[in-house]
Amino acid sequence: MKEHIFGKTLNEISEIVKENKLPSFTTKQIADWLYKKNIQTIDEMSNLSKKTREILKEKYDIGLIDPVSVQTSSDGTKKYLFKTGKNYIEAAYIPTDDRATLCVSSQAGCKFACDFCMTGKQGFQAHLSADEILNQIKSLPEFETLTNIVYMGMGEPFDNIEEVLKSTEIMTADWGFAWSPKRITVSTNGIISGIKRFLNESKCNLAISIHTPFDAERLKIMPIQKTNPISEVLKIVRNHDFGRQRRISFEYIVFKDFNDSMKHADELARLVNGFWARVNLIRFHEIPGTDLKGTDYKTSEKFRDRLNEKGITATIRASRGQDIDAACGLLSTKKLKS
Repeated sequence: MKEHIFGKTLNEISEIVKENKLPSFTTKQIADWLYKKNIQTIDEMSNLSKKTREILKEKYDIGLIDPVSVQTSSDGTKKYLFKTGKNYIEAAYIPTDDRATLCVSSQAGCKFACDFCMTGKQGFQAHLSADEILNQIKSLPEFETLTNIVYMGMGEPFDNIEEVLKSTEIMTADWGFAWSPKRITVSTNGIISGIKRFLNESKCNLAISIHTPFDAERLKIMPIQKTNPISEVLKIVRNHDFGRQRRISFEYIVFKDFNDSMKHADELARLVNGFWARVNLIRFHEIPGTDLKGTDYKTSEKFRDRLNEKGITATIRASRGQDIDAACGLLSTKKLKS
């Protein structure tokens, strides 16, 4: 099987060029074709000599793969299904009046078993390579309309840190997609080693899933709390110089009679005080295998208002794509088999 050349960094393309004794300027030409133009085959790289294209084709193909299927929600959200090896992954396209966001996956399944997430209940199948992550973006029919990317689909991005960083490098580099890092947000449940690397090696935005400010409660619904306590996570982040060009957000799913009290709001405000940040309150979409329930909108409003009173910027995130299981926490390909 040929290796995919899409998803390679400029340094990796340069190594390919050297190994095959091609002219050094070929590196930039290949990157330009891969990330700034729409091609499906190496033969379409028309400013490369025929001999160069033949050499490349012996070992490589582009590697872009169209989605297998799409479901469209009544609110305009679309959920795309992609095949990756023996596994399947999902990505959610979320258009609004002023932006179009794609929620991408970084793994097939997830090993962290958060009690509120369908992907976690699916278990872990595989890490995605950078080309499989970027394929969700480049092969999207609406690619040209995209304004924002969020790594909030299937999987834990910082459990696959190498490929995630490679994918964000390609997206933001001048020789790649040349996107502003401010248009990209990577979410994590709190893997400290991954957070450290991400803060030092990427300029993209960071989102941290908190879901309750109390350690014992968080451990009940997020096993990651045992090895990566939220207090230590926030200590790392608090000591990093973000400047004013990079934003951090805190994700907080609001559960009925679990984390929706004013006591929780007050402690959350204390926990995140001092950050240039936003708290996103998220509606919980009930799933099998958990006793957790979603709180009502009025309670979420009171929770938001309490945070605002404490000087914390907080908003209630609009729920999108629930009717096609594309909303937060619902992505799962457990029933699909190769």
